[in-house]
Order: sequence, then structure tokens, then C-alpha cells
Amino acid sequence: MSCIFLSNQLSACWSAPPPASAHVYGAGASSMIPGCRIVTRRLFNLRHCLSSLNPSCHPRHLSQSGHCNVSMDLKGVLGVLEQLAPLSLAESWDNVGLLVEPSRPRPIKTILLTNDLTSAVMDEAEEMACDLVISYHPPLFRPFKRLLQKDWKQRLAVRAVEGGIAVFSPHTSWDSAKDGLNDWLIGGLGHGQVSVLSQALCSAPQRHRVEFTAGSQVELDSILKLLKETENSEAFQYTLLRNEEGGQQVILTCPGSALTPVVQTVLGNVSTSQSLSITQVQQNPMLGCGQGRHVVLDEPLSVGVAVQKMKTHLGLPHLRLALGEQKTLDAVVKSAAVCAGSGASVLQGVKADLYITGEMSHHEVLDAVANGTSVILSDHSNSERGFLTVIKQRLANHLPDSVTIAISKRDRDPLEVV
Repeated sequence: MSCIFLSNQLSACWSAPPPASAHVYGAGASSMIPGCRIVTRRLFNLRHCLSSLNPSCHPRHLSQSGHCNVSMDLKGVLGVLEQLAPLSLAESWDNVGLLVEPSRPRPIKTILLTNDLTSAVMDEAEEMACDLVISYHPPLFRPFKRLLQKDWKQRLAVRAVEGGIAVFSPHTSWDSAKDGLNDWLIGGLGHGQVSVLSQALCSAPQRHRVEFTAGSQVELDSILKLLKETENSEAFQYTLLRNEEGGQQVILTCPGSALTPVVQTVLGNVSTSQSLSITQVQQNPMLGCGQGRHVVLDEPLSVGVAVQKMKTHLGLPHLRLALGEQKTLDAVVKSAAVCAGSGASVLQGVKADLYITGEMSHHEVLDAVANGTSVILSDHSNSERGFLTVIKQRLANHLPDSVTIAISKRDRDPLEVV
């Protein structure tokens, strides 16, 4: 799929013809949606002025940078976040998206980015009169039955509600997105051929393939008539094949929501019920999206050099290293696999010279080492936090100048080397 925002969408925003730059596409487009190209920063923000942000945008509202100096509401910011990394990419177990929504809508003027929403970060958000906190990890994960002051996460939720501060969490949608967190993480080693470890699939509704054989044309017509009376039958797809015995084989594809009535209809006929077969249709893969990354490096390097490069990339003075069996710091790294956060379940069994993740258990490290794979651990959030700088710039490219975007100065991994 390819989407391009064309200059003719912007004509209403100009009293004179658009400038020459209206026909230039941004070479450094930062969207994490596969196949999507974004026009230059000036024109992209003009497009937002013409859509949900403010249809009354006029050149006099533009700053020198080309941004539209109008306010932006929460819905508009959520739309940008969805474009950068669709929430459908998140893992099924995750709790992503808007977690706290203020009852009184107000313009979003200040956004605070953090890896974890802690009490210290909430203090910071309140001090800067923040309107929206984007917390990579969801501060609200398990359901609450009550909101009390004795639990620190419940206290945060109460403070956010009382302060009218919206809270949004992207978590594994950022991990999975193309040009997302894991692509950024593996980029610390250098260039190479990158592939996804756990492929993300299209989020379209699940479909099923139902096959059965009708013994005669009369029988077939009767069943097809009943199926057409089924709810959502307009979404059915049929293929008819005549077999050697003269019967009609039916291959029907239907949405998962219609599977039960379809099966009941087929089972209502003794002849067709004996040939009934049901399979789940595999979803199409979303290229470049999914959990974890593997790279075959263009320029192999040593384990020691890999450690230094990752220290620089993550902005850390120390990393933990487990050398693979019979490996030294001079051992050559031709391939590597990464997964931000706690990546053992994604990295398990992957063939690579080096694993990079935030944390692994003692026995998971031993398993990797026994297989000859060296392991670099940074501690959980240290493998993720540096990506906030990337997100800040991408948001700045998509939001008007009226929105201030800051990265928390009080957010840090709870573990320190002492």
C-alpha cells in the first residue's frame, strides 16, 4: 500500500498558488507506516490545518518554520501517533493507546515523553503544566477495582485525572513498527540486511475457509439459498468445483463472526456435513513490522567493538556482557539479533553471533552462551529510552509550533551500577 499526500490538497490554504516546494517530497520522511511517503515538513503541517486540526488555517497563521500556529486537540495528536505506529501492531496482551482521557477537552500545548510514568515524572508533568504524557510503558496495565492512595499506580491515575492530564502508551506498537524501536536499537551496530524475527500480520478481521461437497445441483442451490440469508452473507466468497462423481465442491470464505451460522447451515444437511472441512485463513504479513530484529552486518566487527558501539548508541557508561562459549572480545560478529526490553522469548533459538536486549534471566543467558552466542544486556528500560529522542523529532515534524514536546529529565532505569 502506498499513500502520498498531494499538493492539490493544500490549495485552499493559500491565497496565491503554492510555492515551488509544494511539489517536493521529503527525503527524510519519518513515518513508521510501511510504504507511506510524507511531503515536506511545511506542507505536511498545512495538510493538518486543512483537516481535523483547524479548517480555517490561513497563511497568516504560519510561523517562519512553516508550521501552522493554531491549537491542536487530543484527537489530533492521537491521529498523528496512530500514523507513526498503528496500535494494531501491539501484542494482544498489551494495554496500549489512550489510558487517561480528561473530561474537559483542551488544546494540547505541552507533551512530556517518558519511558516510565513514575511519581517523579508525574511531579515533572504537573510542574510544567503538561497536557499529555506519552509513557512508553503503560502505567495502567492490570484492571483496577478501586482507586486508592495506598497503591502507587492508582495514585498516578488519580493525579492524572485530577490534573486533567491525558496519558497515552504505545509500548509494543513502537517495538513492532517499521523504523520503530527495534530498528533503532539494531542500527547501533551499523548497516546490514535487517529482517523481522516475529512477523506482524495484517489486523483485518479473521476469516475462515469452509469446504463441503453437495451431491446434486438441487442440494447445492438449497444450501446456497440458506447461506445467502445468513447475516453478513455479502462478505462471503464462493468457489464452485465439479468433482469426478458429478458433485459440486464448494469453497466458501467467510468472516470469523459468520462462521457459526455457516457451519450450522452446512451441518443441517446430512450429505454435506460428511464432507465439511474448516480452516483458518492466514493473515497477510505486514512487511517490516513485528517483534525483534536480525541483522547480517555489511561490515563484521568484534564483540569488543560491538560493546563500545552499543554504549555510545544507548548513552550508557556500562553494559553487561556474557561471552559465548569459546568466544573472546576479539571474536567476529557477523550477525546479531535484538529485542528491546525483556527479549528472551523473542530471541530464543535465533541463530546469531550476538544477542542484544535489556534483560534475560540467568538460565536464558546460560542457554545462549552454550550455543556460542554472546549476550549484551543494558537493563530493561535502557534498551528503550534512547528512542524517545527519535520520537520527539518525528512528533515535531508532524505537530504545529503551538505544541511543545519535552523528554522527561527524571525518567531513569531503577537499577544502577554502584
